[in-house]
Amino acid sequence: MAMPSACALEMIHTMSLIHDDLPCMDNDDLRRGKPTNHKIFGEYTAVLAGDALLAFAFEHIATATRGVPSGKVVRVIAEVAKAIGPKGLAAGQVVDIANEKNANVDLELLEYIHLHKTAALLECSVVSGAILGGASDEQVEKLRVFARCNGLLFQVVDDILDVTRSSEELGKTAGKDLLADKATYPKLLGLEKAREFALELKHKALNQLSEFDESRAAPLYGLTEYIASRQN
Repeated sequence: MAMPSACALEMIHTMSLIHDDLPCMDNDDLRRGKPTNHKIFGEYTAVLAGDALLAFAFEHIATATRGVPSGKVVRVIAEVAKAIGPKGLAAGQVVDIANEKNANVDLELLEYIHLHKTAALLECSVVSGAILGGASDEQVEKLRVFARCNGLLFQVVDDILDVTRSSEELGKTAGKDLLADKATYPKLLGLEKAREFALELKHKALNQLSEFDESRAAPLYGLTEYIASRQN
């Protein structure tokens, strides 16, 4: 039942990576150890490929959910649209780029950027599955908090890896944020405090799952452990 939304979110995630790597955005040459889309196919193709994936994502949710109550489908479409629009990914990216040269970015602004740029899509993924799976409103909100914590956790770990791993280990350009003098959690908190913050986010995320059946929630426990301990 949730597979169409899962596929759609993978399309949107891929779109966001293709666009994020463009010269006008993060200007990156490597993604997952390979040349980025625009380096192989050109900028115009990369832009259009991302646009096409975004459109196809909504088409897929609308047409591949036969048998799912229409009310649930509409709720999922609304969650997806919110996650990538002016209240989600797009807002985070705009604020991130606008503050690249801002030496006064504080933790509150950094959290805003990553809640919108990174956590929003993960939140949408978890919440969409919960809605389609018949979760109660209370359960949906617990899972929403779980996903937001994991989204921030992903970014904190990403920032830590950026200054502690090589490009070969990461499969993307290491140290770019440091060279660009961008605000990161290690820069604002220091490396050890950033690691402590990551641990706090991990525990907060896992606490949201305490009222769920442990066997059914096992993939979510595994997701948090993976995000917290990943090395690239």
